[in-house]
Parts: sequence; C-alpha cells; structure tokens
Amino acid sequence: MSDVLAHHRSTTSSPGTARLPGEDDGAAVGARIESALALFLAAKERAGATGGAVPGQLASVLREFIGSGGKRVRPLLCVLGWRAAGGSGLTRPVVGVAAALEMFHVVALIHDDLMDGSATRRGRPAVHRQLAERLGAGLPRDRAERLGESAAILAGDLALTWSDELLHTSLTPDRLAAVLPLVGAMRAEAVHGQYLDVTAAGRRAGGVPLALRIARYKTATYTVERPLHIGATLAGAPAELLEGLSAYAVPTGEAFQLRDDLLGAFGDPDRTGKSAWEDLRDGKHTLLVALARERATPAQADVLETLLGAPALDEDGVHRLRGVLIDSGARAEVEHLIAERRAQALDALDAMALPSLVAEELARLTHRATARRY
Repeated sequence: MSDVLAHHRSTTSSPGTARLPGEDDGAAVGARIESALALFLAAKERAGATGGAVPGQLASVLREFIGSGGKRVRPLLCVLGWRAAGGSGLTRPVVGVAAALEMFHVVALIHDDLMDGSATRRGRPAVHRQLAERLGAGLPRDRAERLGESAAILAGDLALTWSDELLHTSLTPDRLAAVLPLVGAMRAEAVHGQYLDVTAAGRRAGGVPLALRIARYKTATYTVERPLHIGATLAGAPAELLEGLSAYAVPTGEAFQLRDDLLGAFGDPDRTGKSAWEDLRDGKHTLLVALARERATPAQADVLETLLGAPALDEDGVHRLRGVLIDSGARAEVEHLIAERRAQALDALDAMALPSLVAEELARLTHRATARRY
C-alpha cells in the first residue's frame, strides 16, 4: 500500500484540498470550471437582454444558481479521470466537458427539487420558489407557485440544451464520438435512478435490493463512475484503466448516497443547505428505511407505517421516526456499510497504478463524501 493511501486510510477527517498534477490544487479546478460557466452564462444573459432568442431571465437564474455553491464533484472527477489516463493541464476540451457535466447536474437539481417539493437548495430558496417570487407578484399564491414550477421546468430544459452546447463546442469530432456514448449512458442512468426513487417513495415493496439499486443509479454511476470514465476516455484510457476506475467509483458512489440518506433523515439544515424532514415526509425508499422496516418491532413498524411519508409530518413525528431508525439498528448498519464501501474503494485505488497525486485526491474525495456528519 502506498504511503499516500495509507495516510488516507488512517483518518476520516475533512483534510485540505490536495494538489493536482500540473495545477495548484482541487480548488483551482473548481474555480476554472466556475469561470468557464460564468462566462458562458453571462454571454447568454447578454444575448437575451439584447432581444435574442435566449430567455435572459432564465440565464440569470441559472447563473445565480451555479454561483450559489456546490461541491463541483463531477467536474473534478472528470479532470481526475483525464489525468489518470495521462492527460495534462486544464485544456479547453476537458474544461468544456467538465463544465457540461456541471450544467447537466443543474438540470438534475432543479427537476429533483420540483419532484420532491423541496423549498431550499444550498441554503437558498429552490429555483422554482425563486421563480414563483419573481414572476408571481400580484397573483394568487397557487397560481404563482404553478408559474414558478412551470418556469423552473423550462430553466432545467434550457440548462440541458446548454450542457449539450458546451459539450459539442469543446471537442473535435473524434473526441466527441468517443465520449457521447458515455454521456448518453450517464444521463439515462440518472433518469433511471430518479425514476426508481420517485416511484418507490411511500411503498413497502422492493426492500433492501431496490434501495441499493436506487443508490447505484442515482449516485454511484452518475456522480462518480461516468465522470471518471468520461475524463479518462478523453485522454484515450485503455479498458483496464476504466475497469479499475469502476472498482473505485461504484463503492465510493454508493457510500456517498448512503451518507446522503443519513443526512436526509438526521442532517442539520444549516450544514446541509436543505430540509432534514423531506426524505421522511416523502417516504423515500432509502436503505436506511428498508433496513428499519426489516428489523422493526411491531410497535416500531406501526410508527413507520403511520408517520413515514405523512404529508403533515411535524417535529414530534420526525423525533419518533428518528428513534425507530436508531433503535432498530438501521442507522448503525448504514454507517457500517459506508465504512465497508469506503474500504473497498481505497483497496481499488491501491490496486491501480495511478499518478500519486491523482490517487491522493481520489482518496480525499472518498473521505469527504463519506464522512459528512449530521
């Protein structure tokens, strides 16, 4: 085991950002992607303001949303995949593709908040709430909300169009042909995971296997595996490297989603930027919930049946649900599974001959993704 990975196995704290080959650090990657997106959206906003076909107000909303925060995990993983396969520097193709991945993530977040009825994102009103406030002045509340939701759907659709534009204008035809199948697969898998998530909410069928499928498609492939593969493919990665990256990515992504599920039930909104009640109110079919249902006593099962997914869930109900998730052993088991997957990911890193700084940053990402606290 390399000294770098041994160091990262020994701690689950949130370390500082590691340097990347040829650049100052991971923060520099995020800053470069944000700059590319800001320039792109500013141009779209100007076009809208001067009578172009682009809705300038939607461009403004998207620019503000992207500038409001975010981890930039997918762009960074794209760059790390690029460097893992021998790519160097933040060239226009890899920056453009990484920006396109972040733009597609904007689509997913806007539509996800709509489907979940989420009020906040990144500590601010969700996009549909912002648009309802901007566009609905003087309208009855229900009409303003409906208008905001409709406009948010269009904002997401526009972001999808611009994700394609960033991708197609950044690559030569041969590189575009190489990555398009991976981008298409990533998008389809993201939709599949969201479809499973939406259709399973509030239902008891499926149990643990379905919860794991949701985690795989919602996060493991979309957030970690495909961005790594796309970046590596840009640099001409061989099949064996892609296989090794998958061995790292899948357990990392599953652990990331399991941690997100815990935060969705126990998280502090001031730290997570979103409500801690939504997953419980919506009856999300997470592994945490599936395990609690399997292990619940009759009295605990009655609490789950009565309160999980209740639209009028209140603070007392949340407290009782959390008690069942803890007392049934479900929370402890999810923590165990997160640690198990983290170890699998680090084992996969240890088995690959990656540049040491790439391996170090991937290990750091795994810890940051899986060690977030409530």
